[in-house]
Amino acid sequence: MANFSKSNAPQFAVEVYQNEYLPEGGREVNAIVTVTSTGGGTLGGTAARTLAPGQAPDAAVAIMVDCSGSMDYPPTKMRGARDATAAAVDTLRDGVRFAVIAGTHVAKEIYPGGGELAVASAQTREAAKQALRRLSAGGGTAIGTWVRLADRLLATADVAIRHGIVLTDGRNEHESPEDLKAALDSAAGRFTCDARGVGTDWEVKEVTQIASTLLGTADIVADPEGLSADFTRMMETAMGKEVADVALRLWTPMGAEIKFVKQVAPTVEELTDRRTQAGPRAGDYPTGSWGDESRDYHVCVEVPSAGIGQEMLASRVSLVIPEADGSAQTLSQGLVRAVWTDDMAATTSINPQVAHYTGQAELAQVIQQGLEARKSGDADGATAKLGRAVQLASASGNADTAKLLAKVVDVVDAAAGTVRLKAKVADADEMTLETRSTKTVRVKK
Repeated sequence: MANFSKSNAPQFAVEVYQNEYLPEGGREVNAIVTVTSTGGGTLGGTAARTLAPGQAPDAAVAIMVDCSGSMDYPPTKMRGARDATAAAVDTLRDGVRFAVIAGTHVAKEIYPGGGELAVASAQTREAAKQALRRLSAGGGTAIGTWVRLADRLLATADVAIRHGIVLTDGRNEHESPEDLKAALDSAAGRFTCDARGVGTDWEVKEVTQIASTLLGTADIVADPEGLSADFTRMMETAMGKEVADVALRLWTPMGAEIKFVKQVAPTVEELTDRRTQAGPRAGDYPTGSWGDESRDYHVCVEVPSAGIGQEMLASRVSLVIPEADGSAQTLSQGLVRAVWTDDMAATTSINPQVAHYTGQAELAQVIQQGLEARKSGDADGATAKLGRAVQLASASGNADTAKLLAKVVDVVDAAAGTVRLKAKVADADEMTLETRSTKTVRVKK
């Protein structure tokens, strides 16, 4: 738990939305679990810079800046990266440990150096900005080496929150995909990390893989001019995190098992394969760090079939902070139930939250499938998938995704999902749609 006073600690609440009624022999129970953290106060921004010790959690941040040769084409990219990193450094709260890493085919500490982290103050922020002015572009790209150095540096700090930011403009050409995956897997659970692609020459799947494995956010900044504002927002959010290493713990009774767990808001993130055992019939799914925020998770449980009139607890959902000794601090709890009935109206009714997020998860999937089909020259497949995406975005009120889709297809009839592929699509528009495809809208309560 973060070392700040209990009065400052956020409070967690778990709410479960489901239709608990199953027909005779029915076995699948779906629930949306809404987790909300409030009352900690979002600590980012200038107002938080001078909080007294104990008022905010200790944090450490490593900023990894791509300095490969391609960052000089055009020169605005390198300039934008330097300015953005300076803006992020300016947003650091006093007392936060930090380091800046220049990333090429090797990783190099440019501030403070010596395998250590600096402690944020007016003096060290200024010294870091001086070091940034000396940054120049040259060399290749091996992001795994940057992540490993960030991990080593962040591990030197005994702090509650460890966070990284990666900025890249190119493909990870100077190490194998296996090397990158190994570096990310080794850092998973040790720090969270946001990833940004600048320009349009980077690989969406690489940037989203970094953010997904390290439970951060991914986005495109097509124009380097937008980097400073984006880095400032990212750092403010990081400074607002107050509790780290929170897990969703699902306990199931004998005979029941978890089919899948996914985060469905604010983005779709598959968590099923990240389960770690947490005692008999219980498993933990990582959720990363929390500030003042709310997220939704879709939990699907398979229960043993039962007769009319029977009921059972399908799963107990707890939000926990696992301790090193194997115990856990429970922050909040909710219950998922199953009740068997012969009332047709009850068993065929789909809970609105479950229906909404099932659609949002499908929306993310069909966008990715449609863009893959488009790249491989399968026009019919792309039209069908992206048409379905337009239909889902329109029906769920996901206006942001609908706008992005309209840059890739001409919409003939949104409700019916009738579209035509555009003959020419800007790289930035296609990459923005792909990068943001997993962003969802909350269900209207």
